[in-house]
Amino acid sequence: MTTQSTKPNIIYFFVDDMGYGDASCLNPDGKIQTPNIDRLAREGMVFTDAHSSSAVCSPSRYSVLTGRYNWRSTLQKGIVGHYGDPLIAEDRLTVPGFLKQHGYHTACIGKWHLGQGWDFEPDVQTFYPGRSFREIGHAADADLEVTPEQQAIWQDAFSKPTTGGPTTRGFDYYFGVDVPNWPPYCFIENDRTVGIPSEFLPCRLTGENLASFSGPAMPYWHFEQLLPTWAKKADSYIRERAETDEPFFLYLPMTSPHTPLSVNKPWIGKSGLNNLYADLVIETDDVFGRVLASLEKHGVADNTLVIFASDNGCARYVDAKGMEEQGHFPSGPYRGYKSDAWDGGHRIPCVARWPGVIRDGSTCGQLVCLSDLMATCAGIVGDTLPDTAGEDSVSMMPLFREAGETGRSIAVHHSITGKFAIRDGRWKLLLCPGSGGWTHNDADAAQAGLPLVQLYDMQVDPGEKQSVQSAHPDKVKDMVALLKQLVADGRSTPGACQENDVPVDIWKLDTMPGIDPAVADDY
Repeated sequence: MTTQSTKPNIIYFFVDDMGYGDASCLNPDGKIQTPNIDRLAREGMVFTDAHSSSAVCSPSRYSVLTGRYNWRSTLQKGIVGHYGDPLIAEDRLTVPGFLKQHGYHTACIGKWHLGQGWDFEPDVQTFYPGRSFREIGHAADADLEVTPEQQAIWQDAFSKPTTGGPTTRGFDYYFGVDVPNWPPYCFIENDRTVGIPSEFLPCRLTGENLASFSGPAMPYWHFEQLLPTWAKKADSYIRERAETDEPFFLYLPMTSPHTPLSVNKPWIGKSGLNNLYADLVIETDDVFGRVLASLEKHGVADNTLVIFASDNGCARYVDAKGMEEQGHFPSGPYRGYKSDAWDGGHRIPCVARWPGVIRDGSTCGQLVCLSDLMATCAGIVGDTLPDTAGEDSVSMMPLFREAGETGRSIAVHHSITGKFAIRDGRWKLLLCPGSGGWTHNDADAAQAGLPLVQLYDMQVDPGEKQSVQSAHPDKVKDMVALLKQLVADGRSTPGACQENDVPVDIWKLDTMPGIDPAVADDY
């Protein structure tokens, strides 16, 4: 018997690198079936114009938890690096921190990737004595033996508590990994590693999995254990909280279908596409189904808002071309992939269910962004955010209730190289000549003589096939001016102006050698 508060529980199920077209409820012609995401769509609301704030991992996670665009922080491009410093400032209000003020218990289970605050300097000479960067880098070609000297260094490093992880940023409880394909290869509970890594993860494993590094690992570590662990931990947490009188916020950032493409045996080949990424999408959907089942089993499904979303689009390097040749398009009808400023990089699957509030089987075509969770939570608890929090967050509550528009007609997108794009209603402007990411290198595009900006009418050209910047020069200038104003104001929502953490360059011309900086002045 439960004693739950009338305030809804909130579960944010956050997958990693899953494309818009990988959810069958959004891509009925796709070859991957996601029955549990589809179930949520039947019982809730599908968002067809939902976007991550960035086309890569860390920046989107920052935006979800702070309601602020990442480029207002120190992260101007790329991701939080290997053993990187905490990205979320210690004094910044986060979603879990805000909800704790309103009586919620908060937990994070899964991937963090926002910096743990490790109490050591992991340079190659001290942390990997006697090793070269090649030996600890991608696809090393031999297993490395760990010396007693090495083990002593790791014993000292990993026995210390972290100083900037989830429990210092608003969460009551944390169990997860920092980055699944980067060391240390061990679980972390609250601010401590679960055990002390004592061997190198066999290089044969990292070599078979894209974007992975060898490094300190627990004995017998294997990637396939991650998804079942998240499902079991989530079930245990839901069971424990269901017996209390306080609502909970459970943030479930999955490690999949991001690489390493480590699929458990029952799911290998399930997609029929001979592609481990596609199989991993199906396994991830199954984990999501297990979380939904846990809510029902423990009697809290009817009082829980469940949001399913992805941090960015699918990565091309998981053999996206091979899937396309078989009729499955991970980005759906949209151009580009993970890393890109084109919509395939940041238009994401997003579905929400809230019994009694969200109408079953509804669809919303209005613009929403991952940064909107913060203001949505404020709407749920009936409070307002301080001016210093959620600067780029707009409440989705009116959309949940189908009571009108949110007031969001503008969204700012950010690519892996820090290139900007801005959406204003039907119009989208990219401040780069290529994709802003890996699909079409901007330096190559500039050298080929392509214009510095691209303008698309998303109402008639959602696939971004024909740039019309030359036909609408005034629109280009207006949107550049709008972006500059949003940067200068330190926010994109009503409220007192705020300071960005660092100066923000909207052009990043240094990534395109040969471009005369004066060209930007034309816009």
